[in-house]
Amino acid sequence: MKLVRLLTVCVLCALLVVAFTSCSSKKVVSRVDAETTIDLSGNWNDTDSRLVADEMITDALAKPWLVNFVKVAGANPAVIVGAIKNLTDEHIATGTFVGDIERAFVNSGNVRVVAKKDEREGVREERADQQANASPETVKEFGMELGADYMLIGEMNKIVDQEGKEKVAFYQVDLTLTDLKTNEKVWMGQKKLKKYIARKAYKP
Repeated sequence: MKLVRLLTVCVLCALLVVAFTSCSSKKVVSRVDAETTIDLSGNWNDTDSRLVADEMITDALAKPWLVNFVKVAGANPAVIVGAIKNLTDEHIATGTFVGDIERAFVNSGNVRVVAKKDEREGVREERADQQANASPETVKEFGMELGADYMLIGEMNKIVDQEGKEKVAFYQVDLTLTDLKTNEKVWMGQKKLKKYIARKAYKP
């Protein structure tokens, strides 16, 4: 009889532990505004990408190369955004950063943005399909693409200084805008970003 009671108590205790564990580990998901800044790990995130792109392109458009080009050509320059190399120890979605740069250029209204190589391939396939299937009034001809006047390339670097539960992450983004006709570097921009991350003991 005592053995049965002991087994019953053990089973009840096990059930309580399982129930408590499942309740305490319940996942909570909340939707927040996409513009909200949330830094969980201290790593490069979407806010960093957007802010750095906006600040650097604003700086680039304020330099003489833009005014000089418009004065000579009588039109806004066409820019293609090339490779942004990630030289940090993190996995950074450089494609998102490139998209933020292109968006900043386009939204300025002062620069025309040319599609990247992989994007052009898809557009050319569509243009080829139109030759056989689109009406003569709407078909788009080959050989009418907009050639870029400038190419923007760059790289991202990171330095980490850590002591115990405290860490400082220093990011540096370097961008260069080059004239595709002359290979002249008409703008060189640099943005530095420093983050302090502290892992403090939990206090209820």
